[in-house]
Amino acid sequence: MAFEGLTDKLQNAFKKLSSRGKLSESDVKAAMKEVRLALLEADVNYKVVKDFIKKVTERAVGAEILESLTPAQQVIKIVNEELASLMGGTNARLTYSPQAPTVYMLCGLQGAGKTTMAAKLGRMFKKDGKKPMLVACDVYRPAAIRQLQVVGQQAGVEVFEKGQGDPVAIAREAVDRARYYGMDPVIIDTAGRLHIDENLMQELRDVKAAVKPQEILLVVDAMTGQDAVTVADTFNSNLGIDGVILTKLDGDTRGGAAISVRAVTGKPIKFAGIGEKLDGIEPFHPDRMASRILGMGDVMSLIEKAQDTFDEQAAIDLTRKMRTNSFTLEDYLEQMQQVGKMGSIRDVLGMIPGMSGKINDADIDEEKIAKAQARNMAIIRSMTRMERRNPDILNASRKRRVAAGSGTTVQEVNLLLKQFDQARGMMKQFMGMGKKGRLRFPFGKMRG
Repeated sequence: MAFEGLTDKLQNAFKKLSSRGKLSESDVKAAMKEVRLALLEADVNYKVVKDFIKKVTERAVGAEILESLTPAQQVIKIVNEELASLMGGTNARLTYSPQAPTVYMLCGLQGAGKTTMAAKLGRMFKKDGKKPMLVACDVYRPAAIRQLQVVGQQAGVEVFEKGQGDPVAIAREAVDRARYYGMDPVIIDTAGRLHIDENLMQELRDVKAAVKPQEILLVVDAMTGQDAVTVADTFNSNLGIDGVILTKLDGDTRGGAAISVRAVTGKPIKFAGIGEKLDGIEPFHPDRMASRILGMGDVMSLIEKAQDTFDEQAAIDLTRKMRTNSFTLEDYLEQMQQVGKMGSIRDVLGMIPGMSGKINDADIDEEKIAKAQARNMAIIRSMTRMERRNPDILNASRKRRVAAGSGTTVQEVNLLLKQFDQARGMMKQFMGMGKKGRLRFPFGKMRG
């Protein structure tokens, strides 16, 4: 999970501060020394680290401690604010051309994930009700054109290609076609190289001059660490980029690129690529990312992910069933499927405040959980509709039939039924409404 190592080191540094009732200047400087080391080990640019530590130390040493916070919490608050500021402060949205179509030009080195990212953006725009077009301008690798066609089809987005022709002419013709057929925006997938050279830069400058893109977005692989920042700086100097998209931010990356790229280039990170699936893209929010890095969770992103995954009417129906105690195995199956769409359990738990530092490989076996979920879904699907809606009728012979049909054992069928009963019981406790708007919880009462 991204930033995991950095998060652990920062939390350890702040833990030492928490044990002190009052902080001295030497306490703050000792903590900042550990923070500095943690950032450097995370592959953050040396100059960026130096400036960051200087700002935090000046604020922490001279700050008046807020009454509602302990001294350690005040330092963490300052680090959080400065970290968010370092990465841009607020989410930088895409801009749109006053005249359609809006053209976005993707560039970057080979293997950074441009082609997949083009499809992710196309899917995102289509979901917003637009009619995007993808353009294949990586003409040197036939596989790249074919890949764009495949991912474009998966995203349900039109792909314009003219084979291995002149990329400048292809880009110009694609924009004319989009304008004629009312397609907007146009996303141009340009060629990459294994390294930066003048031929690549000249071609990109020619495409830029021909179609005058609203924004040039540089796609960089976050797993390349400090090299990603160097690439971003070079592309910006030669081409004039408008923003950065970081891919593979969910991988085993140390996080240096995400923290450094804005400070070095002056250009904002606009999106982060999470995973290979076409819905694996999210706007980059510096404040939320800072909270994640510090192990403070990211509740807003978790809510947005849930809203994007769960159908609103289905959620209303589920709430009604929970209130009336009519939750069935069919509903249980649907919830398992919906939760699976939210992605990695580790990533979801990492968004919950206080959970990040407690998650490690020993705690969560994703593969084991996935197998258990698949087994449970197979068991439910092997039941008749009547059995799913009224599991109390599952006697011994019915359970043997269900086990045989799902390739499981009667013990596993019983385990599923026990888990379902526990889930239904918890829902009844959480949703039980008392008088005067009180909501009854298993651990006490809370006024609504």
